[in-house]
Amino acid sequence: MGDKPGEPRQERRHFLRFFGSAALACAGTAVAAKAALPGAETPSDQPAPTAPAIPDYDWSKHRWAFGVDATRCIGCLRCAEACKTENEVVRDASHFRTWVERYVYLEGERKARVDSQNDPHNIAASGSGKEYRFDNRYKDANVEKAFFVPKLCNQCEHPPCVQVCPVGATYKTRDGVVLIDHKQCIGCQYCVQACPYGARYFIHEKGVTDKCTWCYHRITKGLQPACVEACPVNARIFGDLNDRESPISRFVRDNRVQVLRPETGNGPNCFYVGIDREVS
Repeated sequence: MGDKPGEPRQERRHFLRFFGSAALACAGTAVAAKAALPGAETPSDQPAPTAPAIPDYDWSKHRWAFGVDATRCIGCLRCAEACKTENEVVRDASHFRTWVERYVYLEGERKARVDSQNDPHNIAASGSGKEYRFDNRYKDANVEKAFFVPKLCNQCEHPPCVQVCPVGATYKTRDGVVLIDHKQCIGCQYCVQACPYGARYFIHEKGVTDKCTWCYHRITKGLQPACVEACPVNARIFGDLNDRESPISRFVRDNRVQVLRPETGNGPNCFYVGIDREVS
C-alpha cells in the first residue's frame, strides 16, 4: 500500500534505534511505546483523514461490509486459492489473507474438532504445501454435524491493530477498511498479537505484516473481492451498507447474523449466518 497523503511519517531507523528490543514484547506495551516517541500522537482507532489517492473513487460515499453464509460453504478452498493469486501471497501454510476452518461434531462429543487447510494432515493429504484441500479423516466416523467457516479480516469499527501500531502504518480508511502502509511498517508485530481473530501474519522475507484488505484495489474500481468472485456457491457476500439494496444489506437485513468475538467490543464488519457459538 502506498503512502497516506497528508499524514506524518516516522523514520524507521529512528524508531528501531530506541525500540528495536521492544519488538518481542507483548502487544499491550505498544501504546506506551508510541507515546514515548518524539512528537508521537496518542494512538487512535479513528479513520485516517485521507484515503489512498484513487482516481474516480469517492470513499466518503461507501461503507463496505462482508457476509459469510456457513450453510452454503462446501470447503472447496477456491476462495483461498483466488486470494493468494490475486494478492501475490506466498504459497505456504504460514502466509494467508483468508482461510477456511472445518468444524466437526462427532457422536457423543459436545466440543467440535477444528482444523483448517493449514493443518499438517491436510497439507500432507494434498501432497503439496502450496495446494489446499481438506482430508477425509472423518469418512468412517459417526459425524453428528459438520460445517465450514471462512475466515478473513473483520475490518473492525474499533480495530485494535490500529490502536497498537506505534508508527501509524496500520490505519483505517473512511470507507471502513483497515489497510497497512508497508513502507511505514517496522515489523514489530504488535498488530499481529492484538488481533483477536488471528487475521494478520508476518512476512519474514520483507519484514512487514500483512492481512486481508477485502481486495481494496478491486472494490474501489467497482469489482468484487477475489474470494467472493471465486466462490462457486455464493457463500461469501460483499457490498456497500450505504446501498440498502446491495447484496450485503439484504444479507444483513434478511438473516439473523452474528459477528465473531462480540465481547471484544471491536465492532466487526464481517457478518455470519449458520455458525455455532463455539466459532470464534
